[in-house]
Amino acid sequence: MLEKIFENGLWKSRFIVILAVIFGFLGAIILFVVASVDIISVASYAFTTIINGAHLEHFHEDIVAGIIGAVDLYLIAVVMLIFSFGIYELFISKIDAACNEENENCSTILAIHSLDQLKDKIAKVIIMVLVVNYFQRVLHTTYESPLELLYFALAITALSVGLYFLGKVGKKH
Repeated sequence: MLEKIFENGLWKSRFIVILAVIFGFLGAIILFVVASVDIISVASYAFTTIINGAHLEHFHEDIVAGIIGAVDLYLIAVVMLIFSFGIYELFISKIDAACNEENENCSTILAIHSLDQLKDKIAKVIIMVLVVNYFQRVLHTTYESPLELLYFALAITALSVGLYFLGKVGKKH
């Protein structure tokens, strides 16, 4: 009887992960809002600069960097969403709203069946965040020699090859 009570309590303790689900989801919402505000700020900057006829030296780079920064935040928000959905489905319950009531077809976009699947999905999005972040940093880099440009080209090639193989691995699973 003591064993049954202990096991029952242990099983019900899994609901503590609801905190990770709630705060992960809240974090995703905050990141979506902040990224959207950043996009609005970039649009406002671009609009006022064009209207005023100002020709700033790094205007295009600033616009692209601002948008890439927002994309970076959106991708991190997606990581938080995947984490929240995955933890919920693994520990609490399947998300009934993801299934179509008429024919029981379930969305597989966020379907998580194991911690390894959750880890793989999050890892792929994090890699994309790193790639986007890399390009954001590259925009503000000055190249003073042909060798630096060669390094830049090799880095782009390495990222491309890595993403290609990441896509190949993802298709096999």
